[in-house]
Amino acid sequence: MYKLAFLHRSVAIHTNGHKVSNERLEYLGDAVLSSVVADYLFKKFPYKDEGFLTEMRSKIVSREQLNKLARKLGLDEFIQSNQDSHNIFRSMNGDAFEAFIGAMYLDRGYNFTRRIVVSRIIKVHFDVEELVNTEVSFKSKLIEWSQKEHRDLSFDVVSEVGTGNSKQYIVEIKADGIVCATGQDFSIKRAEKIAAEKAYHHLQPE
Repeated sequence: MYKLAFLHRSVAIHTNGHKVSNERLEYLGDAVLSSVVADYLFKKFPYKDEGFLTEMRSKIVSREQLNKLARKLGLDEFIQSNQDSHNIFRSMNGDAFEAFIGAMYLDRGYNFTRRIVVSRIIKVHFDVEELVNTEVSFKSKLIEWSQKEHRDLSFDVVSEVGTGNSKQYIVEIKADGIVCATGQDFSIKRAEKIAAEKAYHHLQPE
């Protein structure tokens, strides 16, 4: 199972008509990691709101962070892939890290995995206090991506919900005219921020 966690889809094994790689374990590991980080942040910051906790979790489990972490831990040395994969699949290292977490969860269970992630990963390799002060602009990342990929991107306030102090704005993001994410909040800026993060993770290519 741990070997499978490092088997990239570029060298997938064909078994009974199916391609076998680390993608299923990656899916599972992503969910487990997200849950562990959410639980850790919920307890560490008992008075912070949902928006803060969501943003902090995104900072920790971002593809960029997981790619760096996998290399720092030396997990990239175990990945089996074809020669050109690293130039094409830029999230390969982070994906393998998530697959490894998925394998650990299946092997040792949630509580063991949670202890390892918190004590050996978060507390050792992340400066959480520094991350609090690190601003991640998904809107800027999204615009940069759209320019690089020559995609038409738009941010629009499409409706308002409620009145007075309870009024919220709904922002819609379109890529080439197709809606890819929406965000809702009491301020337009925050609604854009929520939508931009959703859109970035949805549109981010390999």
